[in-house]
Amino acid sequence: MCVCTVFSKNMKSLLKPKWQNVVILNPKHFLLYHYSTFPPTPPSTDLQKLCDVVSHGIGSLDDLEATLNSVNVSFCSSLITQVLDSSKKEAPTRRLLRFFLWSEKHSDVKLEDKDYNHAIRVFSEKKDFLALDMLISNLGKQNRAMETSTFSNVAETLVKLGRVDEALGIFKNLHKLKCPQDSTTVSAIVSALCSKGHIKRAEGVIYHHKDKISSVKLVIYKNLLHGLSIQENVKESRRIIKDMKGAGITPDLFCYNTFLKCLCKKNLKSNPSGLVPEALNVMIEMRSYKIAPTTVSYNILLSCLGRTRRVKESLQILNTMKKTVCSCSCSCSCAPDWVTYYLVARVLYLTGRFGKGKQMVDEMIEEGLIPERKFYYDLIGVLCGVERVNYALELFDLMKKSSLGGYEKVYDLLIPKLCKNGEFEKGKELWDEAMSMNLKLECSSDVLNPLITEVFKPMRKVEEEVKIVESDQVKIGGKKVKGNLYVKKGKKLFISNKNGKKLIVHKKGKKKGAST
Repeated sequence: MCVCTVFSKNMKSLLKPKWQNVVILNPKHFLLYHYSTFPPTPPSTDLQKLCDVVSHGIGSLDDLEATLNSVNVSFCSSLITQVLDSSKKEAPTRRLLRFFLWSEKHSDVKLEDKDYNHAIRVFSEKKDFLALDMLISNLGKQNRAMETSTFSNVAETLVKLGRVDEALGIFKNLHKLKCPQDSTTVSAIVSALCSKGHIKRAEGVIYHHKDKISSVKLVIYKNLLHGLSIQENVKESRRIIKDMKGAGITPDLFCYNTFLKCLCKKNLKSNPSGLVPEALNVMIEMRSYKIAPTTVSYNILLSCLGRTRRVKESLQILNTMKKTVCSCSCSCSCAPDWVTYYLVARVLYLTGRFGKGKQMVDEMIEEGLIPERKFYYDLIGVLCGVERVNYALELFDLMKKSSLGGYEKVYDLLIPKLCKNGEFEKGKELWDEAMSMNLKLECSSDVLNPLITEVFKPMRKVEEEVKIVESDQVKIGGKKVKGNLYVKKGKKLFISNKNGKKLIVHKKGKKKGAST
């Protein structure tokens, strides 16, 4: 492709006069066809036939086999794997499995170990436990070899499906599948177990295979830290960090960020006031090992601060990041990115500081940061949720100026929101704007009709007059006391003084619909 592209550029001036009257849809493909030593391969009709039978066939599984027996196709092992790849998203899993089992029995197909491993990986991707169990059993019976990459995929899938015992069972019997229990397979099973927080089971595997993990100790420690972070076990995470130092392995940035995430998640629930000081202590420890905290490190802290609505601390962390960048002569890795501004702006919007939040967004754009669509999607959703559609519209204008695309979701959110708030003219304006851009919206044009769309009427608090009734004696608890009787909103509130103490008595009015 590169040779052809260079050739096309050099020969452009020579070919233009000769071919200027010829309509060529794609000059690159045109030159490739004429000058490439590899002719273009036409689409396989055999592959199309088999994919149609497997994916769109009608009838039972037995009917599928009967149809496959009658199809006039030259079968080979590569064709079987191509069918699996092409049909795995459309075809039902059972039809795909029956097709593969049928290909085993077909006389013209000689499946190799790599083809069998490929099939196992396909069904692992589809998370079909019964198919995996059947194929792995057949793999052992036919004396075939399982590849280490296949075992990694299977172990991860089984643990995600909650089949931890089955995953460990396959690991213990890898020798029967001609797959070695080496550092790769040990790391694979430990990673799968830790990804779902099964730390005790992972430590058991590590204990029984100490001699096989000497070259991958750092990977093993990282997996354990990740699993402990899922459990929010700060004490054990700190122990792993100490064990690493004791073993002569210096924790890297990933280890400290994982530990920081575990610490922040724990403090988020049990000690929100300790979020900032304890996180900063971890960053000081990182610097003592010459590991500078990055933007990701600060964003982990900001994420937890936002969930507890701690605005002051969030702004302090943002200022700390800016000062750190200014104090460094070289390019610093802790400069605020668009995720940082997103986290700070979000907590400002959620706490009603809309002007400050808008200022954060403007500051981000002035810094030259280009956010992803998620930045606008989420913040516009937050503003609509707190009934500040005018700020959401301003943010949407900024999104359109950045030419990010993907505006359909925003139109689908803003148009119904505006119409339900009674702003049908603005909703119609956005609708016409979307139609002019040829966007396909999920919301119907009926939402623009005031006769169909129900306008939301917020309940506003209305101050009512309060009558004060002087009363010399009022019974409270069977005793007569002096005081004033206040009547407000259908309720009686009596306030009096008795022996120097203030007594408050509420008498609820009758509920609507109650019998008199």
